[in-house]
Amino acid sequence: MRIIPAIDIIDGKCVRLTKGDYETKKVYNENPLEVAKQFEDAGIEYLHLVDLDGAKAKHIVNYKVLEQLASKTNLKIDFGGGLKSNEDLYIAFNSGARQITGGSIAVKNPILFEQWIDKYGSEKIILGADCNNEKIAINAWQKDSNKAVIPFIKEYQRKSIQYVICTDISKDGMLEGSSTNLYKKIIHNCTNSSASQSIKLIASGGISSLDEIITLGEIGCEGAIIGKAIYENRISLKQLENYIANQ
Repeated sequence: MRIIPAIDIIDGKCVRLTKGDYETKKVYNENPLEVAKQFEDAGIEYLHLVDLDGAKAKHIVNYKVLEQLASKTNLKIDFGGGLKSNEDLYIAFNSGARQITGGSIAVKNPILFEQWIDKYGSEKIILGADCNNEKIAINAWQKDSNKAVIPFIKEYQRKSIQYVICTDISKDGMLEGSSTNLYKKIIHNCTNSSASQSIKLIASGGISSLDEIITLGEIGCEGAIIGKAIYENRISLKQLENYIANQ
């Protein structure tokens, strides 16, 4: 299972929110590159980079941070937050993103999102299936849609999506454990589908210990995004380094 630490950006700084609430912003480091290099030094290969300013503005904002991290580390970066147009996508990939994540756009403008899958390929486009009470959330998590998470994922699975990031927003930033039962349900329902292949589910939100990461791997998650647990020293980079080395 891939270990994918998260860096969330506001005003060019590395921050974390709780349950997606911008009023809970806590700055952990004013230099995202410093944080990214620490991840790389621990043997980590992947990074989940979120443009929180972009999510609120509904267009890409912090592409210069993406450009800096992509050019000065070897991390494979997936980038999300505010990607709403072809121009946003062009900027993100041109700035060094290996993959992009689309969440609200997949709900509000499915035709455009499907065009992105067709143009760039399902290896490069990640479906963001972030939810509250198993309903997909949109608009920087400020609003719930009427779409249930499993049918939503299966709909895009039929359109050849491979990678899915699912965040249980009620868990995000709480350090109270991840939504293992939800992920089990998603994996079960999206493995026995009519699609040609199973999804690669990336768990996100609430992870607070190495044991939880091990469990997520055991139930079939392809990756785990870890944020606040690293910044609050619940999970050390040394632990992650050992986990990666022993897989």
